Amino acid sequence: MAASPVSSVCPIVFGVAVDPLGGGLVASLAHPGANVTGLSVQSPDLASKRIELLREVLPGLRRLAILANIGNPSAVSELGQVESTARKLSLEVTTVEIRQVEDIATRFETLKGRVDALYVCTDALTVTNRLRINTLALGAHLPTIHGNRENVEGGGLMSYGANYPDLFRRAGDYVDKILKGAKPADLPVEQATKFDLVINLIAAKALGLTIPESFLLRADEVRE
Repeated sequence: MAASPVSSVCPIVFGVAVDPLGGGLVASLAHPGANVTGLSVQSPDLASKRIELLREVLPGLRRLAILANIGNPSAVSELGQVESTARKLSLEVTTVEIRQVEDIATRFETLKGRVDALYVCTDALTVTNRLRINTLALGAHLPTIHGNRENVEGGGLMSYGANYPDLFRRAGDYVDKILKGAKPADLPVEQATKFDLVINLIAAKALGLTIPESFLLRADEVRE
């Protein structure tokens, strides 16, 4: 973590860490063990739920591609969870590894006609390039599922993940406790408790998909 050199002096509170333990931010969730603590978005743990949602929209799903920045430990952790869950469901898995923006377009060339949908692992690289990824996915006629609503706002089909405003509010509570004398090392990392399902009907129409009304009624937001 870039801020770690100053953490012995200045307390650090993270608000939306994807995998603070796997990413090496803390020694453990219950006992961070340093001058760092905060909130986890639980992205790796939600992989099975996202695949479940994807299968509801695509009952015939058999072949799943997973896009991940393998240069990011958190994304690699999520990738492993997705692969494990997909194989338990007897899905054929294609892993799409990227490390930089230049990798994205070339990787999509290998997916056309080979997979039924694309799972995008949460990562700064994929979020920053969400428009590029979703444009290429639509061009390849691939429904996508993401871990945050920003990717759906950028043209993705749907997302299921932690509610970021709620996490930032709770991060403020951590700051308040620290200012009142609490030590970050004594404040357990808390996990997200509020999650949002967001559906993009514009993308669904472009893909020729009909989203069941019962599914739409469960969504926290439907973009039209």
